[in-house]
Amino acid sequence: MTTPQKTPINLMRGWPHPTLLPTPLLTTAAAHTLSSPSTSTPALSYGPDAGHPPARAAIASWLSETYSPAAGPVSADRICITGGASQNLGNLLASYTDAEHTLAVWVVAPAYFLAFGIFEDGGFGGKMRAVGEDGEGVDVGALERGMEGVERDAGAAGRGRGGEGRARKVYRHVVYCVPTFANPSSRTMSLRRRRELVRVARRFDALVVADDVYDFLRWSVDGGGEGGGEGCLPRLVDVDREIDGGAEREGADGFGNAVSNGSFSKIAGPGVRCGWVEGTSRFAYGVSQTGTTRSGGAPSQLTSVFLTHLLETKQLQNHIRHTLQPTYARRYHILQEAIRHHLIPLGFSLPQPTRSVAGGFFVWLILPEGMSSGDLAEVCSEEEGVIVAQGAMFEVPGDSSVKFDGNVRLCFTWEDEDRLAEGVVRIKKAAKKLLAGGKRSGDYVMVEKRDAYGVDEFK
Repeated sequence: MTTPQKTPINLMRGWPHPTLLPTPLLTTAAAHTLSSPSTSTPALSYGPDAGHPPARAAIASWLSETYSPAAGPVSADRICITGGASQNLGNLLASYTDAEHTLAVWVVAPAYFLAFGIFEDGGFGGKMRAVGEDGEGVDVGALERGMEGVERDAGAAGRGRGGEGRARKVYRHVVYCVPTFANPSSRTMSLRRRRELVRVARRFDALVVADDVYDFLRWSVDGGGEGGGEGCLPRLVDVDREIDGGAEREGADGFGNAVSNGSFSKIAGPGVRCGWVEGTSRFAYGVSQTGTTRSGGAPSQLTSVFLTHLLETKQLQNHIRHTLQPTYARRYHILQEAIRHHLIPLGFSLPQPTRSVAGGFFVWLILPEGMSSGDLAEVCSEEEGVIVAQGAMFEVPGDSSVKFDGNVRLCFTWEDEDRLAEGVVRIKKAAKKLLAGGKRSGDYVMVEKRDAYGVDEFK
């Protein structure tokens, strides 16, 4: 049981702190949008399949300013408005995969585990394969060998030949990753590895779905928050557009092999339920032709108009630069300093220790040799009143080749700032008990305690 006098500290929940939600900005944007029929009528209508044209243009301009793609500015015809990264992942599976023709979904692990259910709903239960990471990100060699093996098996068994007759392309493989400040590992994939991944995807007719949801939340490891440290790495969709003739090179089908799955959830609030996908113009059009969109209208039509106003007036960009980046940088440094002081001496470590730019929502702890994350999570919760996410949650179901019982994930964005360091102190106390030979639970597995905290705690 949790010690009664200890107020619980939640380092699991992956939400923005309520004080960082841009409520005044959204209030202003809503009033502006709804005050005139010229803006309120399109906002309250079904909207074009690909989304509100000014929203697509504003997002394209913002992305061009942020990434400065080597292949040139992002055009609006590469953008399709979505209902957010999760909703769009389901749409991508519906539009560009077939459970027979598409041989496997390759998930870079540790992985954002709530994506697993989306793949299962798309018909890929039993077809998910884990691909581990190294210091540069996804292990491309392991991915390539895995794809070769699956292709051999499919050829020998005569399987995987469906998908004919579809209006949109059906890919042979899907690769799912969070390339920058990944959830949960916090790693960033190197530019070299991004290029290697795109080339492998082209060789095996794979669609790389990159959840580019944390790129805007970045800061220098050495201190400071505004400005975001070094410039953003090219996204996988930028790499696909640039290298070896680009995604629309002669002889290619024009759909490309990498798409950027974007979301406003981390910068304007999860409740806005709005995002975008960027790919080739042909790919973006295909997303807009998903049946639910053709029937129901553009996803997040009203919200996207609100956000258009904030982008066009630079209010959202200023919120990111002057509020989110410095605040999250400060929170990150508080947590990092506490980890260095209290946990590193016990044998804990962190991935990519020499990086100069950090970001996102999470810190991925590597536990001392022999310590189980299930044991640590249990002692933390029951005896110290601090909730952490154990590594096993982020393992790909049905594939035991990549395990994470030696890791825990901590989130620094939700809990009150003045409680972050205390949370680490409590983790230290729990770890010391385990290192001293205290309570060990063997095959302990975290159970969803819906009466205390449900699945929303884990995002």
